[in-house]
Order: sequence, then C-alpha cells, then structure tokens
Amino acid sequence: MADLNPLSWWRAFLRLPNDSPAKTVGVALLVALVCSLVVSVAAVTLRPMQNANRLADSAARMLDMLETLGGGIPDARMVDLATGAYVNRDPGTSSELPPTRDHAGLGSREDVATVFELRDGGALKLVILSVRGVGYQSMLKGYLALKADLNTVAALTFHEQDETPGMGARIGEEAWQALWPGKQVADAAGVIRIEVVKGAGADMYQVDGISGATRTGNGVTSLLRFWLGPDGYGPYLDRLKTEANR
Repeated sequence: MADLNPLSWWRAFLRLPNDSPAKTVGVALLVALVCSLVVSVAAVTLRPMQNANRLADSAARMLDMLETLGGGIPDARMVDLATGAYVNRDPGTSSELPPTRDHAGLGSREDVATVFELRDGGALKLVILSVRGVGYQSMLKGYLALKADLNTVAALTFHEQDETPGMGARIGEEAWQALWPGKQVADAAGVIRIEVVKGAGADMYQVDGISGATRTGNGVTSLLRFWLGPDGYGPYLDRLKTEANR
C-alpha cells in the first residue's frame, strides 16, 4: 500500500540526486510558490500605505498648485454630476458609460464627485476639478484649475501617471504644465476645443505636444474633454455660469 504521509514524500524528494530532473523541477516550483506568496503578502500588507502615499501626494500637488496661483484654502463641495447640484453626502454609486461617450476610457463614472472652490467674499476665484483618464500605458490622474470665468485654464497638474520615461511621463514636468495657464477650454459657441496637438500649439485652445508621446497627449485631450463635457463636470460648470450671470 502506498505511503500517503506527506513527510514521507518530502523525505523521498530530498533523497533524490541533485542532478535529478524531477528534483530540479520541484525546487523551481517551490521557489516560484514561495516568491509568489511573499509578493502577494507584501502587496496586501503595503496597499494601505501605498494608497495613503498616493492621497498625500495628490494633496501636496494641489497645495503646490494653489501656492503657485496665489494661495488660499479652497472649500470642498460634493456635486451630483448628473445635475450639477451640491449634495450633502456621497452615496458611493457609479454609472456605467457606453463606449460612445466614454472618451476618457473609464468604463464607469462616480455619480457624486468632490470639487474645490476658492472664493473671496463669496465671489468665485478658482474651481479645481479632479480629472482622470487613460493615457498611452497608464491611468492619468490630475487636477485642472479654472479661473472665475470657468473657461480659462489657471493650471493643470498630474499627480499620478506611469507613462514612458522621457516621453509621455513629461506631462508631470513643470515645463510642460507651464504651457497650460491662459488656454481657453471652449469657444464662444460653447464647443469644448481644448487639446494637445502634435507639434506646436497654434491658438488659444491648443497646447504643444510632447515629441514621441502623441498617444499620451491624445489621452490628456480626451480626459479633459470628457470631464468638461456633459458626462463630467459640464452640468456643474453650467450652473455656476448661470448663477454668476444673475
């Protein structure tokens, strides 16, 4: 009768010659198993720390942007993206986006988003919007700041991206982000025209592209147009404009 004791199997395995193909394969499988367990445990253990670091970096980027724009502490408001109205709580729900409208490649979009408003005596000075979308090889996450007219870019910064170093990753560099202030989001008819172009930008709606990073630039264009449009912050921005004109 065969010995079913695992310890007996292990001792028999250890007694195999070191040049035995079975022992070589077995050792390789054991090493792979141990390594996979270590990586899995490390990933689960470190995930809260990684998320905390991402949040801290995100907040730091926003503060740096605000300091560049003149400082001030913005108020955080929750907004129903479908209506543009302020809400008191986030239900934690999301809506699926059909491919024809999912220009940022998100799949789904949260129903309630947090916006940041910088006001002076009640008068709106800046609106800061969290934006994200698919780039060439990573999810791009950043902040777009609009001036009080809600059509002029005050700043754009990316706090999370994993694009190609030396090419697409340059969207995180100050030199490229410095090209954005003063650019216009939409034309007089309300058509969103802001874009990253190949080569040098020719007008108030265009930002210089990065050599060798056309797809990253296209991703930036797509995510901005999505979040500024009707499925993003469009209803909220329209409401602010209407209130300002009363």
